[in-house]
Amino acid sequence: MSSSAAPTLLLCSETDDLSGLRGAFEAAAAQACPGVQVVCWTPQTPAAVLDQVVAVAGWFVPVGLPARLPRLRLLASIGAGVEHLLRDPGLPSDLPVTRIVDPAQARGMAEYVLWAALHFHRDLDRVMARQAHRQWRMPAQRPAAAYRVGVMGLGAMGAEVARTLAAHGFDVHGWTRRPQSLPGVTCWAGDDALRPFLAGLDMVVSLLPLTPQTRGLFDADWFAALRPGAVFVNCGRGEQLVEPALLDALRRGHLRAAVLDVFEHEPLPADSPLWGEPGVLVTPHMASAASDEAIAGQIVGDTARVLAGQPPLHAVDRQRGY
Repeated sequence: MSSSAAPTLLLCSETDDLSGLRGAFEAAAAQACPGVQVVCWTPQTPAAVLDQVVAVAGWFVPVGLPARLPRLRLLASIGAGVEHLLRDPGLPSDLPVTRIVDPAQARGMAEYVLWAALHFHRDLDRVMARQAHRQWRMPAQRPAAAYRVGVMGLGAMGAEVARTLAAHGFDVHGWTRRPQSLPGVTCWAGDDALRPFLAGLDMVVSLLPLTPQTRGLFDADWFAALRPGAVFVNCGRGEQLVEPALLDALRRGHLRAAVLDVFEHEPLPADSPLWGEPGVLVTPHMASAASDEAIAGQIVGDTARVLAGQPPLHAVDRQRGY
């Protein structure tokens, strides 16, 4: 059998070079899916290869491509989010869409958020500002229990973040759309609880998925619901933030600071006002990432399952977006 006729797993992105993942996928396929070849997509990929694609592992897969792949059985995100795949209105209705669920990625996210909480709880932002003026002023110390951190979204990632903060003594509150319980965390649920949840927070962390309900959620009304002096940390999706509303809240002094790891357009354009805005800390989508081995292992494993007529383990609900 020629390689072009072999069942194919396609690494595919319009925006990113995924060739660095090929080795991990080939190693995983050799173990779990013998006979499946791994190919990196380009606009020049031959039709004979595309006709044999049984699974696509991607990030911003070209709109319309999945519908043109006659053997396609699986569309897999190489990250925790799937909105970049669900933007395609032509996806076959019965095509499973999966995402990465990696406990190590959740732990990395918890470390990032814990750093942010400690940074502002211990007033290190103010200490650093004073250093520029050679001012020796010791900030008052408070117990972590006196610092209230809210986590929006208590999925695998958010739950690990909330547990880690609680284990370090912070007063942790969580908000979800549906009722949920988590030991050591005060849980709030539903739209009616959102404003009361926000009103008492010193810091709010978003780990929400991008859905029609969360797109543009962080607008002027949302920032107004925060107590004066609160800190905003966005590790969810950049499309959820209305940037002019954030800038206005900062410039009026209503918001103390913002830590932004995700943006509507990435890389963040050099002319974005966020780069130079006092009180904004920009990080380059680095809060956490799954390992190449975890990404390849999960996607190849799900490929083997669908080829065997079984459902994938990491499928998302397309209506919910996660």
